[in-house]
Amino acid sequence: MHLFQQLNPEQLEAVQIVEGPALVLAGAGSGKTRVVTFRIVNLLEIGIPASAILGLTFTNKAASEMKERVRGLTERNVLISTFHSLGARILRESIHFLGYKRDFTIYDDEDIDKILKVCLKNLNLDDKKEELKYWKSLFSQVKNSLSTPERLKDKSGSAVSIQQFQILYSCYQKKLQECNAVDFDDLLYLPVRLFKEHPDVLARYQERWPFLLIDEYQDTNEAQYTFLRLLAEKSHNLFVVGDPDQSIYSWRGANIRNILQFEQDYPGAKVIRLEQNYRSRTNILDAANALIRRNKSRYEKTLRSDLGPGEKIKLYRAHSEGQEAEFVVERIRYYHEKHQVPLSQIVVFYRTNFQSRIFEDQFLSRRIPYVIVGGISFYQRKEIKDILSYLRVIYSGADVVSFLRTINLPKRGLGEATLEKILAYAVQSNQSILTACHSIVEGKDNAAALKLGTRQNKGLSEYLSLVRELKEIAKSCSLKTLVQTTIENSGYLDYLREDRENFEERKGNLDALITKANEWEAAAEKPSLEAFLEELSLKSSLDEASSSKERVHLMTLHNGKGLEFTLTFLVGMEEGLFPHLNALDNVDSLEEERRLCYVGITRAKEYLYLSFCRQRMLWGITRQQNPSTFIFELPEKHIEEVRSRIGASSPTRISRDIREENIVEEPFGDEQVVVAPKSDAPKTHSIGDAVYHREFGAGIIRDVYNGSVGLTYKIIFTKDSRERNIVAKYAILSNI
Repeated sequence: MHLFQQLNPEQLEAVQIVEGPALVLAGAGSGKTRVVTFRIVNLLEIGIPASAILGLTFTNKAASEMKERVRGLTERNVLISTFHSLGARILRESIHFLGYKRDFTIYDDEDIDKILKVCLKNLNLDDKKEELKYWKSLFSQVKNSLSTPERLKDKSGSAVSIQQFQILYSCYQKKLQECNAVDFDDLLYLPVRLFKEHPDVLARYQERWPFLLIDEYQDTNEAQYTFLRLLAEKSHNLFVVGDPDQSIYSWRGANIRNILQFEQDYPGAKVIRLEQNYRSRTNILDAANALIRRNKSRYEKTLRSDLGPGEKIKLYRAHSEGQEAEFVVERIRYYHEKHQVPLSQIVVFYRTNFQSRIFEDQFLSRRIPYVIVGGISFYQRKEIKDILSYLRVIYSGADVVSFLRTINLPKRGLGEATLEKILAYAVQSNQSILTACHSIVEGKDNAAALKLGTRQNKGLSEYLSLVRELKEIAKSCSLKTLVQTTIENSGYLDYLREDRENFEERKGNLDALITKANEWEAAAEKPSLEAFLEELSLKSSLDEASSSKERVHLMTLHNGKGLEFTLTFLVGMEEGLFPHLNALDNVDSLEEERRLCYVGITRAKEYLYLSFCRQRMLWGITRQQNPSTFIFELPEKHIEEVRSRIGASSPTRISRDIREENIVEEPFGDEQVVVAPKSDAPKTHSIGDAVYHREFGAGIIRDVYNGSVGLTYKIIFTKDSRERNIVAKYAILSNI
């Protein structure tokens, strides 16, 4: 067929597979969607009925696009859907075998909250919004792992007993079935249960869809994996496309072992590697190949490109996060104006959401339109708006909206009816809201008629005392101290802790607000709380008003998968930030962080910048930072270290080995390339050596081995009796 002339030899080989299990290892930018689409076309061309083919992917958008491509090429309709859509279809036909009626309802979050509240009330457990979110997360873990409540490992450290959880889960499932309803996770969980408990039902679906095609197989969880194994058990015609090097969603339940053990699960499976990349220049791909080879949990493959070497990857060391953001914005302006790179073809990737703040500030001040992809603008995040509302109450006792937002953060026993009475009294007595509250607490004039309960009166009194205390601090202390004290003394952190799942990220956003206050005050001619609040209000309004489609993209690396950009920035490449602190002591987690870095690098088509800071304000404290492990893992021949000449009268020397002083500099357009000689090999130690680490203290080497990042020591440290894997080339160890 003439269509297949568009395919390279590996793509054509994959497309022409008809029967048997097959794994297509589709590297970044290798045309996997084309392969899946054309394979369906080929099956149709050789006479396989459209009704016998089933395609599965993870998003409705991907399913719709693939379905339209097939229809456009063949004028045939093939069932291509998401896993959950297929699950719903199967349950509509066969859920009665599990004791449900076919006209079941799929409950949304609001519906689930209602029945979960009933169950929590029966067990005398808290039913606050954050608690509901927590329990729903645990229920989801149980179903997506095909586990049971008693086997669930609760990593959050909850004090609730397994027995309580079992009772709650049982109550929840019973209520769902009484309502003839299912939740979103049931759309996978129940079909698996149906197939296992009713083999005759499974056999009907196996006969209906003997040809299965799965996209993004590396992202499947336990329920999806089992669902597919059962469906393909008879025909073995399972065609999966994926890339273990891009498996970055373990926190969602995705299991990389599903794709790595494919040949064990399906003996005799064909494995085809798509290594021709149609997106990136060779320098970018060669660096990405070298990085990902350090992972052990993978299939070997090497991406290649015919697009030419292109420019080398640029590495920039900033003194601070402010300088890093200024550099990125300066480079964006340069490429946009001098190279006509559209803003929509530019992206700034970061590891965690709180990092967006400093870049948003720069874009807003330079009037560069931007969009936060897969997230909320920093100044629109709930925790930021909550604390800014506290600051507005401190500044103006008449701000009713900010009063209402903060009065029950945390809960103070003042319900809607009581607050309506307080507002009515303030209007009738012609007083500001705070003055009215003081009158009520003190029982002045006709305010005594409100007759607040003991708990309500106490809650209102505590709130007024807090505001009074913070007003005094605002008179004499720095803005940074005021913001920090507001967060601490208001009890807001305790309120945030109720959101167990997102506490660290939301606290990180508050830390970024403290940093913002500190930076703003240092730069302002006449710093004041009024001016600070006014500027942030303007930033928020500008951000909301930006509707241009031509915008720079800001996003976390996790949101970048499947995208591509002409100009790409990976910022905050610092140890403990990226790779994340939580991954440093775990080999599997570190490998996932490396895959995340690989995904970021392979989004770049023409120009790629990596940047890190020597110091960064984290958690309210200025900290000295070290370059990311991943920077050192990229071959030097593909990297150019640069600095911006803008605002730099005395340039700081840059070296991938930050201890090296012998640096050679040479001009490079608007930048300057800095070439550093290679560092010496690390000093080696032996098993049994007593060593000292400047962070972990004294320890004994228990083992020495070659890990995924080179020579590694297994050391047990005496300070906390904890065993850690320390990479030799990055550790500074001294003999004791």
